[in-house]
Formats: sequence, structure tokens, C-alpha cells
Amino acid sequence: MSDIISIKTPEEIEGMRIAGRLGSEVLDYITPFVKAGVTTGELDRLCHEYMVNVQGSIPAPLNYCPPGYTPYPKSICTSVNDVICHGIPDEKVLKNGDVVNLDITVIKDGFHGDNSRMFFIGEPSQLVKRLSEVTYECMWLGIAKVKPGAHLGDIGHAIQQHAEKNGYSVVREFCGHGIGRVFHEEPQVLHYGRPGTLERMEAGMIFTIEPMINAGRRDIRHMGDGWTVKTKDRKPSAQWEHTVLVTETGYEVLTLSAGSPPPPAFITEAQAAVAA
Repeated sequence: MSDIISIKTPEEIEGMRIAGRLGSEVLDYITPFVKAGVTTGELDRLCHEYMVNVQGSIPAPLNYCPPGYTPYPKSICTSVNDVICHGIPDEKVLKNGDVVNLDITVIKDGFHGDNSRMFFIGEPSQLVKRLSEVTYECMWLGIAKVKPGAHLGDIGHAIQQHAEKNGYSVVREFCGHGIGRVFHEEPQVLHYGRPGTLERMEAGMIFTIEPMINAGRRDIRHMGDGWTVKTKDRKPSAQWEHTVLVTETGYEVLTLSAGSPPPPAFITEAQAAVAA
């Protein structure tokens, strides 16, 4: 991983726009299949075939192998209930009341589009519904801090404040990251911290914002497969993720498509106020 944060050229930004939209469109495509009775392995198979056969994209997670890891064996991550991240699709059948995060990264023409969404199976508990909602708000509060001259610590601070105000905790072992032709590059984008700290943002930087928020304590446990990470107290966890470009005046979310959930009202209201 480079220690230098890359500033993307207009051509690279256009490539990232395409990859980001395609990553989001995989989530649009899979949405009707995410229901009780389906296995996470079947969701992986469907996403893989859609990426390869329909989009002509490459599933970035498949055989991805950072230092110290074994190659990741599947094309998507499926994190169910108390799984924080990197859940490996298998024969697990989703049942009513489950909640699952699907994390999708495609590679198109060498560029990575990385995003994730939460899905409810049937009727979730109020606890899980609220956790997912607050996590979505956390992500957007972080995104709203993105502009040239602001600090990466501003993003983490906004996320941490909102999560903790609602009685939740922020996972600290995993964070957002720079992305482009490389899946994970500098900078690291922490989901906690102090305003005015860490690197200053510059137009042309692209990174993910992907808070992992736990209903209970922030402590984690690593499972024996070398990838799956769960909450230590077995309480549910939620995550949402977008890939974001720093523009000359603020931000552009690159992982948007026709089926993307709309931003929270406080974001659209703030944008309208700026435009007025």
C-alpha cells in the first residue's frame, strides 16, 4: 500500500464513476432475491454471474489476498446478524428476522466500485431496524463532511458522535479506504476521531466511507475461517458503504444507481439550502 494519497485525473474519475455505478447496480439486481429461504451461497452465485456475464466486470473479492490472509473464496461478502464484516457466502439459509449486509466490489476496465447495503429478511426487530437506520445516517453524516480543505478526522467525528448519541458503538479495527485502480490504498478513513485531525482532503481524492456500527460493545472476534469478523457480545452489527469523490466544491457519491436508497432527509434539505 502506498503512503502517498493519489489524486485522480479526470479520466480516472470517469472510470471510477462507471465502476461505482456498476457496483451499485449489482445491489439493485440482487435485491429481489434477498428473502427467506435463499442461501448466502446462492446470492453469491447470482451476483457473480451478473457481474461476469451481464456487466463484463470482475468480482474484486474473489481470490483477493492481502498480506497475512488466505485468498478470499467468494465474489461478495454476506454478513448476517452479528457478523460485522467479511462474512463468507455458504449454505446458510436466510430466515425471517435476519438482517444481512451485502458488500459488493466490481472491477471494470481496471477501476474498483465498492459499496454495501443492509437488507432485512421479512420483518426485522425494532432494534435491528433502528441500528440499520442510524448506521445509514452515520454514513451520510460522514459523507456530508467531505470537501477540499476539511480533515478526514471530521468524517470520523461526525460518525462517532451520531452512533454514540444513539447508544451504539463504532468498530475501530476496520475503516474506509482510498480506492481506484487498487482495491485498498491510502488514505485510511477512520469512523471515529476528532475534528481537524488526520489528512486534509483535496479535490480528486476518492475513498470509501463504510461505518460498522454495533448494537452493543465495539469489541470484535475473528472466526476460524480467517475472514469472518463477529461482535464479541453476539449483538447485531450494521454497515453501509459508498465510494465518494472529493470535488472542487464538496463531494460526489460514485456508487449510486436507480435502486439506491435516497439520502436521509437532513442531507437533501441541507443540499437544497446550499443551492437556494
